[in-house]
Amino acid sequence: MSFDLTQLADAIARHGAVARVVVAQTAGSTPREVGASMLIWPDGQSGTIGGGELEYRAAADARVLLAKGGEPVVKQVPLGPALGQCCGGAVTLVTECFDAPESDHDGIVARPVAATGAAPLAVRRLLDKARAQGVRPAPQLLQGWMVEPVAEPFAPVWIYGAGHVGRALVDVLSPLAHLSITWIDTAPNRFPATPPASVTTLPAADPARTVALASPDAHHLVLTYSHSLDLALCHAILSRDFGTAGLIGSATKWARFRSRLAALGHDATQINRIQCPIGDPGLGKAPQAIAVGVACTLLKSVANKDIINRGTSIDGGYAKNRRAFDT
Repeated sequence: MSFDLTQLADAIARHGAVARVVVAQTAGSTPREVGASMLIWPDGQSGTIGGGELEYRAAADARVLLAKGGEPVVKQVPLGPALGQCCGGAVTLVTECFDAPESDHDGIVARPVAATGAAPLAVRRLLDKARAQGVRPAPQLLQGWMVEPVAEPFAPVWIYGAGHVGRALVDVLSPLAHLSITWIDTAPNRFPATPPASVTTLPAADPARTVALASPDAHHLVLTYSHSLDLALCHAILSRDFGTAGLIGSATKWARFRSRLAALGHDATQINRIQCPIGDPGLGKAPQAIAVGVACTLLKSVANKDIINRGTSIDGGYAKNRRAFDT
């Protein structure tokens, strides 16, 4: 778990000052792990620390703190005795108010929540080790200081097509902080008026050209309105290194594409790396059902390659190469 500064900044931009509740310590059986968090504003919230009575009371306390302002609050909650929950464990929650995005972090947000003065030696040693060795520390409450690594997008996901399935897929994947999503279609008006803040939209008259901007381990999902465009995208993806690739379509469409891709010079082993059809047929053909199946496959692939937990981030290649594409 990590501190998602992008979500915090977005919430502040939309709602003004917000409170953040983070699980700082746990003992015994608890609904969520250390680092799980939620953002609270007067008439809404995002994220979860496990739901139920714990979350209900934590959100209410956060709104009180938000209304009156004040210093961070650290509170230990025994789930059984205090809330009647059957988990039986205890959690320590840290509640803080933010009215501006955090910027001075160097990849780790460390701040006093139940202490005053300079950082204690244990905190300084933890930060020095993390920065010297490039190892992200686990979120923890240490001698009155809350230490959390900053959330970074690790797995680059490139989605081609902003139709019904593409939109459903973006809705499912965009809340996941460990994914860096680039969304491509042929014109700006193909996208929703307000796409998720965490998603980079890239209008391109020739989407196949944008494939070259993706990092070599990107995950590509081809979902456009045109079979010829789909074929051009598959050809471009197979012509370079990539992580995984999926193509929307029927078995008949895929049989034709296999033949055409072979004629374009791709061997069978490489062609077979593209999954088609995508999703889980047992879930149905509704866009949301397809999106759930695709997301499940993608997340398993990301987890199997240990992308989520490694210590370096991947921006998907888009930001670094945008100028080259624009020219």
